[in-house]
Amino acid sequence: MYELGIIGAGNMAEAIARGVMAKDVLRAEQMIAADVSPQRRELFERELNVRAVEENAEVARQSRVVLLSVKPQQMGEALGALAPAINKETLVVSIAAGISTGFIQKHLGPAAPWRVVRVMPNTPMLVGEGMSGISRGANATDADVATVHRLFESAGDVIEVPENHMNAVTALSGSGPAYFFLLVEQMIAAGVDMGLSAQHARQLAAKTALGAAKMLATSSDAPEELRRRVTSPGGTTHAAITHLQAQHVPQAIVDAIKAAERRGKELGS
Repeated sequence: MYELGIIGAGNMAEAIARGVMAKDVLRAEQMIAADVSPQRRELFERELNVRAVEENAEVARQSRVVLLSVKPQQMGEALGALAPAINKETLVVSIAAGISTGFIQKHLGPAAPWRVVRVMPNTPMLVGEGMSGISRGANATDADVATVHRLFESAGDVIEVPENHMNAVTALSGSGPAYFFLLVEQMIAAGVDMGLSAQHARQLAAKTALGAAKMLATSSDAPEELRRRVTSPGGTTHAAITHLQAQHVPQAIVDAIKAAERRGKELGS
C-alpha cells in the first residue's frame, strides 16, 4: 500500500508531492500518481521519482490516502470510475474548487461512511509558501484532519474552516496569487512605459511585492497602517493611491473576489 495516491498529477499535485518529500513527511516510494497525460507522468517519474500510471483505479486500490486533484467539471466522472476500486478505509482528500464533501460521498456511493476532507491550497506551495484552508466532511475524524494538516503544512500554512466558508477561501487564497500577478504585470508595464528596461522593471516590481508581503506577514500592524506609512500627504504615493480610489479600483477588487466566490458555488451546484 502507498501512503498517498494522487489522482491528477497537475501543478498543485506536484507542489504537494515536492513539499512532503522536502520536509521528509513522505518518501517518493510511498507515493503513486495517475494522470492521462504522458508528459505529466514522465515528470513525476523523472523529476520526483514517484511512480506514475495512467489508470486512476490502480491508484485507488493501493493507497491509504487518495488525493483528488482533478478539475471540478470532471469530478463526478472520476468518482464514478473510482468507486468500485477504492478501499472503504481510504481517506479521501479533495482539492477541487467548489466540490463539497457531500458531493464526493454521494458519488462514491453508499458502500461505506466515506471519510472526506476538502482542501483549498494555492500555487505558492511550489516555493514552500502555500496557504491552505481545510474542511472536514461528516465522517472525517480528528486523526484524518491531522493527517491532512501534516501533508499541507509541508509547503505552507494551514487553517481549518467550516465547509460553508470554503468558497471564500478559494476566492481569497486559492485564486489570490493571480490577482497579485496581474498587479505586478501592470507595474512592470508601467515601468517599461516610463523608460525602464523590462529586466529592471520586473526586478523592481517583483522585489517590491516580495518585500511588502514579508512586511505584512511579519508585522502586527494592519495593512491600512502599513500603507499609511508609505503615503506622505501630497507625495508620489498619495498621487497614485488617489488615482486608484478615483477609479474605484479598491471596490473593483472586492467585487472581483466575490465573483470568484460565486463561481465556486456554481461549480459545486
